[in-house]
Amino acid sequence: MIFAATFILGALLGCVGAGGAGLTITLLTVGFGIPIHTAIAVSLSCMTFTVLSGAVSHYREREVLLKLGLSVGIAGIVGALLGTRTAFLIPGNLLAPATAIMLLLTTALLYLQLFLPHLIADYVARNKSSATGATFYIRSAVIGLVTGFLSGAFGIGATAFIQISLMLFFGISLYHAIGTTMMIIFPIAAAGGLSYLAGGMMDSSVFFQTLAGLTLGAFIGAKFTHMIPKEYLRYLMISMPLIGGLILLMY
Repeated sequence: MIFAATFILGALLGCVGAGGAGLTITLLTVGFGIPIHTAIAVSLSCMTFTVLSGAVSHYREREVLLKLGLSVGIAGIVGALLGTRTAFLIPGNLLAPATAIMLLLTTALLYLQLFLPHLIADYVARNKSSATGATFYIRSAVIGLVTGFLSGAFGIGATAFIQISLMLFFGISLYHAIGTTMMIIFPIAAAGGLSYLAGGMMDSSVFFQTLAGLTLGAFIGAKFTHMIPKEYLRYLMISMPLIGGLILLMY
């Protein structure tokens, strides 16, 4: 049943091009009664594999900024480990609504990025020339620590947080932000997943079913993306974390 459900979810996510870490957590906890800590562990571990192919693809398209990705990703590992250790101390009845709130914040950031890019355009342009020398590494460390912590503690990919941070504080284009974010998420997800595994919160059966369902579903769903008008894709992309956050919050 978990495989079937995550296959359908993966097809939807693949169709609209969304990451779906938060929706995966919502599905596992609300739909199957899996403890929130285990659901986060499974979500992070699955992300390790799903973002790898995306990162390689973006690298081949020259949309990955290696220096930026490495500096933020290394700091993100530290943040993810701190986040998982913090999550271990939070009771499930508090961690679930906190994760839901993070999904709603993700929705807000996606809305800003997709519908109101002109509001940040000037700020992005100003920071393009200032992110050099020590400033480059300080900003990289702060962004990596914060987004890594959010991923480790709440199981979300923090994709929207990373992308908009890279654009705001490094002045890079949206395409480079998307590609570099894929590279950054990989070490963060790997570190977080391994930390939950070491903490004894991983369910291998749930993990393999979820990974298989999401991977196969996303592969098939991606083939139907071109059938959806572009003006509707934006609304579908922000609806995913919104629905997941609201369901988890009510639950």
